Amino acid sequence: MPETALEVMAMLPIPTLETVYMTLVSTFFACVLGFPLGTLLFCTSPSGLVPKRGLYNVLSRVVNVFRSLPFIILMILLIPLSRFIIGTSIGPSAVIIPLSIAAAPFVARVAESALSEVENGVITAAKSMGSNTFQIIAKVLIPEALPALISGLALTIINLIGYSAMAGAIGGGGLGTLAINYGYYRFRTDVTVGAVIVILILVELVQLSGTMISRRLWSKR
Repeated sequence: MPETALEVMAMLPIPTLETVYMTLVSTFFACVLGFPLGTLLFCTSPSGLVPKRGLYNVLSRVVNVFRSLPFIILMILLIPLSRFIIGTSIGPSAVIIPLSIAAAPFVARVAESALSEVENGVITAAKSMGSNTFQIIAKVLIPEALPALISGLALTIINLIGYSAMAGAIGGGGLGTLAINYGYYRFRTDVTVGAVIVILILVELVQLSGTMISRRLWSKR
């Protein structure tokens, strides 16, 4: 194997682990923030369990605003927050803050859409048996919507992999920083190509895993 190829391969493991770390941790926090918000959006929507048009409109507009912000701008706006919470504005841990906040509205919409796809007959049957709102959400809506939620979560992770690469523009670490600092600035096309290949592999693994899990859940229904 050519020496340059071995050199590139030796540079990839740590940035890859940083990217995986950023993606997984930010996915967790995005779900913690986004799933309850998406459930609330579904419940307060005009066709939801407890319709509240005013609250729904406010929440929906807030979600739309955050979803429409370009990630690079959101990262810059949240630098003070990252510095306050983490103690620094650069590095993988600092990037988790904007990654989580950027993905949370996406998770909220995924959750709202998945819950909306549950058949009304199932909800009506639960109500007829005396189930309250919390029981309907926990025991009916979430289990029924789980395959769609898994598919949406896979898309969220894929988006976060792309966002984490973009974070390399301001020293976020991971494969994005490797591609920019060692590939673009040093005119090393091989390094950039290597980083891109690893990102594509990660995306493909996430997509295949999400599809497989979702299909298994559908088959058990």
